[in-house]
Amino acid sequence: MKQLSTKQIEGFINDGFIKIEHAFSTEIADECRAILWKATQCDPDNPDSWTQPVIRIGELGFGPFKQAANTVILYNAFDQLVGKGNWLPRETLGSFPIRFPCKEPATDTGWHVDASFPGEDVNSYLEWRININSKGRALLMLFLFSDVSEQDGPTIIRVGSHLDVAKVLEPEGEKGLSFMKLAQKLHVLPKHEEVLAKGKAGTVYLCHPFIVHAGQDIKGTIPKFMAQPPLLTKRDFNIKGKADELSAVERAIVKGLN
Repeated sequence: MKQLSTKQIEGFINDGFIKIEHAFSTEIADECRAILWKATQCDPDNPDSWTQPVIRIGELGFGPFKQAANTVILYNAFDQLVGKGNWLPRETLGSFPIRFPCKEPATDTGWHVDASFPGEDVNSYLEWRININSKGRALLMLFLFSDVSEQDGPTIIRVGSHLDVAKVLEPEGEKGLSFMKLAQKLHVLPKHEEVLAKGKAGTVYLCHPFIVHAGQDIKGTIPKFMAQPPLLTKRDFNIKGKADELSAVERAIVKGLN
């Protein structure tokens, strides 16, 4: 698949995400996973060394990660969803929440929408913000570096929730809401079908920036390796533009407001 079909793009607008299989090769996934194992300082052959439910690894710019994020299939999808050329290539892959089978539950499994621009304290992510034009963020991306089944702690996505989030954000204007303020409003949104972000290593989920999602603990015995970087915009979205010039991300926001 080199181009998204019209049906896939409409699915993104209505559902808030699209799953792209074989977005990068299993060989690249294997290389990335080997680097991440070293970064966790855990022994892949000794489960007794897996003492935490999640280990977060910061930005990594090694070659395999850059290769994973810069494939033809992803570039084409970015153009189709965000607007041709209105995005910045990834040099790194954001943060890596590596999840392990563990008796202790993780503390980062609440429902949320990822924030996109800094608040008063740039160093406090809980104060980062989201606004109706998704300032600074084009997409949320989920890169799978290991095979992820239902037992392996897949991210949970609330289908179509991005449409309701648009309604919550509209009255807040350009200032928007902080990560925490928006998270506190999510419980009053309509119920949505929940989908698990499963797939083989090399799969990428491209999600609308307003999608409601949550991490979860691993139920099985195999660690889960993934990255969840944003795709950054080159210029901010404008939902008040001409209807025939709106990107898929902008069309989804407008759909949520109508």
